[in-house]
Amino acid sequence: MQKSFMPRLIPALIAVVFTSGAHAAAFQLTGQSAAGVGIANAGASAAAEDTSTLYYNPAGMTYLPTGHNFSIAATALNRSTRFTDEGTGRYATVYPLGADGGNGGGLHVVPALYYAYSLTPDWRLGLAINPTFADETEYDKNFVGRYSGLKTQIRIINFNPSVAYKVNDALSLAFGINVAKADVEFNQAVPNPLGPSQADGLGVLKGDAIGWGYNLGLMYQLTKDTRVGLSYRSKIKFDLEGTQTVQIPGLGKVIDRDISAGLTTPDTASLGIHHQLTPKWAVLADYTWTGWSSLEKLEPVTASGARAVAPLRYNFNNTYRVGLGTKYELNDQWALRFGMAFDKGAVPNAASRTMTVPDEDRIWLSFGAKWKITPKASLDIGYAHIFVNEAKTARNVYSDVNETVLRQTVRGKFETSVDYLSLQLNYSF
Repeated sequence: MQKSFMPRLIPALIAVVFTSGAHAAAFQLTGQSAAGVGIANAGASAAAEDTSTLYYNPAGMTYLPTGHNFSIAATALNRSTRFTDEGTGRYATVYPLGADGGNGGGLHVVPALYYAYSLTPDWRLGLAINPTFADETEYDKNFVGRYSGLKTQIRIINFNPSVAYKVNDALSLAFGINVAKADVEFNQAVPNPLGPSQADGLGVLKGDAIGWGYNLGLMYQLTKDTRVGLSYRSKIKFDLEGTQTVQIPGLGKVIDRDISAGLTTPDTASLGIHHQLTPKWAVLADYTWTGWSSLEKLEPVTASGARAVAPLRYNFNNTYRVGLGTKYELNDQWALRFGMAFDKGAVPNAASRTMTVPDEDRIWLSFGAKWKITPKASLDIGYAHIFVNEAKTARNVYSDVNETVLRQTVRGKFETSVDYLSLQLNYSF
């Protein structure tokens, strides 16, 4: 009875394993540089201001000084995610309901490293190392939604060598290879089959994989004052391999097996513009599309190929963001930046919203500055506050792999806000 009961209780064990908080739509991470944060990433695919252009549009390498160029960035990301219960029913009508779970977010630091080298005046090589998707979410153990999700840790680190070629004075092209490492851990409470008076069990899912993709870039100088950038980053498919365990007080470890699952991160395309209004003022804008519909569901299987749990259906929508910013050259040493952006959420409705993806539409407001320390060294600082719309959830929790026995619906709202503070050192020689 125990062995058949427990697999039915955990069809949502991977329900939020690849979700995230309010960085960008779904679980995309956008704090890749202080220069970008300070202008809300507006027009980033056309900015070509420093070596972080390797992430936004590698064709921008042809606009950097000849020789070696480095950028090292660190972004502190402080996310607050708080849940308010609005009518969640007890699991199977008998297990304790629980509380709101405290702050599911927290403070984390996002590093990034960029390097570019000019082989010739027309050919450039570059390497970017940075996390592109990530989440760190954990609620209190008595969280009302604990049977749908309790803790998630996702880290996808991308290694991106690329090459850029300056075709002529107007046109530059670039191509890059992305090799990404994904590490995932998800914890979820499991109702104790010995009765509601007993402590919950804990289900843990861990997995990792390496995947690869590519990215393309184009930069075109329309006039001496106007530059257009177009960039594309492909999907990356991860064939995750890992383990699934369930530990129940009074019963011990009732599940301990190898599992696998497929995860596909979305492709993105961005069109940006940089226009120099005056010698001191520049404006930047962009439209960026992300193909989140590539992640419709996750379907984990055992080593024998049998379904481990019921497929998790996200039903993500494709998303977009629009950004607008400006840069002002205060003097020979200082430049100021201001930006704002609208970022469309990927979750289509309350039924699809998981415990660790309180994803909704959001607005960025940001400012930043560049300090030119020497002719070859500069320091960027950027700050952004992200206002996230209230996000409703009505997430069903089932007790069987075929999703026919509904045991609980988690009903409530998430209130989320995010603050970025980023520093970046740039050096060329």
